[in-house]
Amino acid sequence: MSTQFSSQDLDFMRQRGSNPEEVQHQLDIFAKGFDFARLDRAATPGDGILQLDDEATEELVADYGQMLEGKKVVKFVPASGAASRMFKELYSYLTDDSEETRGKALKFVDSLPRYPFYEALKQVVAKNGHDLETEARAGNYKLIVSALLNNEGLNYGNQPKGLLLFHRYADKIRTAVEEHLVEAARYACVDGQCYLHFTVSPQHQAGFEALLASVLPKYEQQYNVHYHIDFSIQDPATDTVAAELDNSPFRDEHGQLLFRPAGHGALIYNLNRLDADIVFVKNIDNVITEDKVETTVRYKKVIAAYLLQLQNRVNQYLKVLEAGNVDPMTLMEMLDFAETNLMIPMEEDMDADRLYELLNRPIRVCGMVKNEGEPGGGPFWVLDANDNASLQIVESSQIDKKNPQQMDIMSHATHFNPVDMVCALKNYKGERFDLLQYVDPETGFISSKSYGDRTLKALELPGLWNGAMANWITIFVEVPIQTFNPVKTVFDLLRR
Repeated sequence: MSTQFSSQDLDFMRQRGSNPEEVQHQLDIFAKGFDFARLDRAATPGDGILQLDDEATEELVADYGQMLEGKKVVKFVPASGAASRMFKELYSYLTDDSEETRGKALKFVDSLPRYPFYEALKQVVAKNGHDLETEARAGNYKLIVSALLNNEGLNYGNQPKGLLLFHRYADKIRTAVEEHLVEAARYACVDGQCYLHFTVSPQHQAGFEALLASVLPKYEQQYNVHYHIDFSIQDPATDTVAAELDNSPFRDEHGQLLFRPAGHGALIYNLNRLDADIVFVKNIDNVITEDKVETTVRYKKVIAAYLLQLQNRVNQYLKVLEAGNVDPMTLMEMLDFAETNLMIPMEEDMDADRLYELLNRPIRVCGMVKNEGEPGGGPFWVLDANDNASLQIVESSQIDKKNPQQMDIMSHATHFNPVDMVCALKNYKGERFDLLQYVDPETGFISSKSYGDRTLKALELPGLWNGAMANWITIFVEVPIQTFNPVKTVFDLLRR
């Protein structure tokens, strides 16, 4: 059903870069919903997940540096969200002093000396005329939690994770951003040049720039590298319209259409603008202290070297295919490589033209860790509308929980995705792929959100590592759990 937009609506959309036809399409999606993923089977070792032995791992690590020659490498770090969800349990305590929430506050306060921001919090509390230890012994937890989260204190509830004090060392304290600098120096530099790209919120960019200006000289000297840092924001034109529960357009208190950020899937637009050969994608909060980072560095080199190895072979084949007149033996070799190494199931009557089309796509290699109860999307073989299977990362919200067969497949998943990826963004001619051509637009999410005291329906674009990369060549490689160190709640900082 078509929505009648007013002239004011149309002017507002034009001002913010929104396409009225796309807005109508989004409203139609609210009405019909998204189809669930059609799981064929879980991707497991030997059937979609590659397990490299020690010899292969050593060879890839040894060859990595040479394989990077002449390449531009970028570390892409989504870092735009505020850390409010990280402190969700402490926020609950401020508004609901129940036995459960007070228990969480007690756990937090008892562990305060172990947190990297302990000294900073002590200073803030002292500025307000209080002593942190005295208030803790007296059970004045709300004063302490408020000093951590609120504007008059450290304001951590409104800061992005990248700017929070994350790790304590014997002689220093580091933010998450600094740990990404350290990591990049170890595996994402070519000839001493390190490129990092952070996606940030507009209100936080100045904070990132100030922090980096103060610390870059130190790390450049320490690691004998030169950093090139740039930023991008999630384009407001990628925001999606909100809907009422009856799927009509949601309007704010002024009668204006409400648009909301469309989730991390919108970052495919940011990634699409990068000029790079190889891009590492890693979340801002997935960092470990430098004394424990060696395994992470090793396996970043492994998955990147494996990607480059595959890409070199793909590029050779594409040049042969472009030239035409491929002999049957060579074509058979290519088809076997595509099926065995690239995990591309062979279609009936596959010919050279179709193979060229399947090979000439962006490639990503995704690290997969054994499932030990951590949250994250899982690796599955998924069927498309034509019953062709491909490797996909699927979130639990994409799976039909009322379908016993699909739930059985889900229960057999052995691994999950820690958002540990390396991507090849250029084709065999050295030209950038248009990544927007490889998005599956039918794999978004609809969620329930609030606006003041009103409930609305929100639409998220296909996730960056889910539907936004659904039509890439996708390879899953097992990596150790030690490479996955997310901070989803404040208590995760104590695991360091």
